[in-house]
Amino acid sequence: MKRSGILNRHLSGALAELGHGDGVLVCDAGMPIPDGPRVVDLAFRAGVPSFAEVLDGLLAELVVEGATAASEVRQANAAAAGLLAERFPSLDLVPHERLKELSAGARLVVRTGEARPYANVLLRCGVFF
Repeated sequence: MKRSGILNRHLSGALAELGHGDGVLVCDAGMPIPDGPRVVDLAFRAGVPSFAEVLDGLLAELVVEGATAASEVRQANAAAAGLLAERFPSLDLVPHERLKELSAGARLVVRTGEARPYANVLLRCGVFF
């Protein structure tokens, strides 16, 4: 049994399969999930687990070289916008419709229980060396 880190066996296994350049969409409960990527649905109740909790857990285990979010987050969800700006100083912002298009190319989707709008980010995996 793992001692720490992500304990969810489906998510832990999916993370171990990622490689350089792979996309990981971390999304709120309302984001449309495209056909194709592997999905780990962590949503339990509205707000549980939160976008921030899941994102920080993933960032503790992944090497991330870039991130993309919807530009609408700035006006619609100040908390998520602040979190993303803090975690990703070079965050790429695109219209929400474009983020949904880009999400189709993700290798993994992690759905949270977040119930506030535009709490979504597409991570691009880096390499540890």
